[in-house]
Amino acid sequence: MSNQQWQQFIQTSASPKNTGEISPLLDHETVMCDLSHLGLLQIDGADAFNFLQGQVTNDIKLLNGSTAHYTGYCTPKGRMLALFLAFSHHDHIHLQMPAELVAAVAKRLKMYVMRSKVEIQDVSDSMIKIGLSGPKASELLNTLFSKLPQNDYELVSHENGALLKLPSKHGRFEIFTDINHAQTIWNALSSHTTVADASHWEWLEIQAGIPDVVLATQEEFVPQMLNLDLIGGINFKKGCYTGQEIVARTHYLGSIKRRTYLAHLDHAAKPAPGDNVLNAANEAIGKIVRSAASPNGGYDLLAEIRCENVDSNQLSVSGNALSIQSLPYPL
Repeated sequence: MSNQQWQQFIQTSASPKNTGEISPLLDHETVMCDLSHLGLLQIDGADAFNFLQGQVTNDIKLLNGSTAHYTGYCTPKGRMLALFLAFSHHDHIHLQMPAELVAAVAKRLKMYVMRSKVEIQDVSDSMIKIGLSGPKASELLNTLFSKLPQNDYELVSHENGALLKLPSKHGRFEIFTDINHAQTIWNALSSHTTVADASHWEWLEIQAGIPDVVLATQEEFVPQMLNLDLIGGINFKKGCYTGQEIVARTHYLGSIKRRTYLAHLDHAAKPAPGDNVLNAANEAIGKIVRSAASPNGGYDLLAEIRCENVDSNQLSVSGNALSIQSLPYPL
């Protein structure tokens, strides 16, 4: 089965709900999503770990096959080009990111391989990614897999795929499998779940306070602006990497003046990543990081905002009031 056939299978097996029109009860349902909007790079070779260690903000050598973490990819000026969900699996390193970034990130990484024994491949199509979230997620996965990850960012490998547990109010998992096993897994789960589109997974990521970098926001943020230090995405003891001087200086001087906040916008039009957040004087004091339709109407979003402006209660996006919500982790 090719990736094109996989997409045809998804479209014919179940029609994803439009999360802009769903009931608020969806938050309490067990939901399954096709995650083909996420791309995946595979890094192989004898020097793969050492190579990536000099490129990203987190300690790649901590990826032992049973854990995952977030890590930033920066310019020499410390501005983020991408945010990876990174893990190792069967002696490969995988970097997950929005599909729209994969080609450019792969090209940039290959520029720095030099004589290192490293191979970089786009495996977005050959590795199927399925999201499962909700109160019955663990129960359903137990019918297909002999062991489940118990802690956030724990990875468990099986012959028919790998399971990664992600942060959530309810159980939330990502399933990585090949095309041959994906159809069986999907069919087994779809009769017991609500099938939703990628925007619902986006909403779950927002609720978990997980930021993102897309084409529209590349080079807009230093990692701490996106709370990477708060979600375990920066290791300050690992040594040098591209942009490390700026990231370390921001940390040790305590000069973090901008953070990413969870917020809600009552508006009919979806705010886009990179849209400005304005203060009462109509000055841009932040940017939208990611947004998704809320089950309660309007849009929930993550917005990077100048810290001194957050308590003003006069923030807006495109003329609509922005209300700050509580993140699931402390700032």
